[in-house]
Amino acid sequence: MNYYPTKIHKQAADKFIELFSKNKNVMAILLTCSCARGKAHRSSCVDFTIVLKNLNYEESIEKKFEKFERNSKEYRKLKELDKFTHIDLDVIDGNFQPDERHWTSLPSEFELEIGNYVANSIILFEKQNYFSKIKKKYLPYYNESLRKSRLKETVKYCKNNLEHIESYVKRKLYFQAYDRLYKAIQEFTQALFIKNKTYPIAYDKWIKDQYCKILKRPDIYRKIVDIISIKNFESNEINLKAKKLMRLVQKEILK
Repeated sequence: MNYYPTKIHKQAADKFIELFSKNKNVMAILLTCSCARGKAHRSSCVDFTIVLKNLNYEESIEKKFEKFERNSKEYRKLKELDKFTHIDLDVIDGNFQPDERHWTSLPSEFELEIGNYVANSIILFEKQNYFSKIKKKYLPYYNESLRKSRLKETVKYCKNNLEHIESYVKRKLYFQAYDRLYKAIQEFTQALFIKNKTYPIAYDKWIKDQYCKILKRPDIYRKIVDIISIKNFESNEINLKAKKLMRLVQKEILK
């Protein structure tokens, strides 16, 4: 199957795989993001993830990639194709762990990493079924006790953001109030995926696809679009939208 939107994308990708599959430390090469999901466009990047047993070799892989960027004619053609086209490289060992977060940080990356690297990736090269064995640990979903604690934590941060909004609106700190609302929407999205034992792709793009096609909840998508759409920014409207989202949290996550 051809995952690439143009012949130039494919040629650059093939050259990359040819080079890095020869490296003794590379256990697998994964295709991720839009190309892996059949959503790539002429202007899309090619997203690769290299899987290592030991991340001590990450620096040598990155140096090899920098050399590839300088010397590959196929890569140069890809860069010339559109303003932002390039190969985006991640290096992992397949040991996914929940990341720490704090009260004002963005949602955790944990479910996103598994969603992109495991659930929605394509294995293009592999030794000894190395990454196939890793995938079995996380599919169809990670363990139930972890899921419950992750859901509880996500809801805690979502509610905290929503509970701050009324005070910010009263102080006429409308941009901060909106920032809290946007973060809460992302955390609600994260919580909904965890509740449904399904891995997300992103919390800031492909939102309609994720709600309508993956979660099969176009009704919630329409509500989220309404909540984030503010007509009168310097007013109590952001606070009213926060209350709508809080009711949605209660109905869809905590019921």
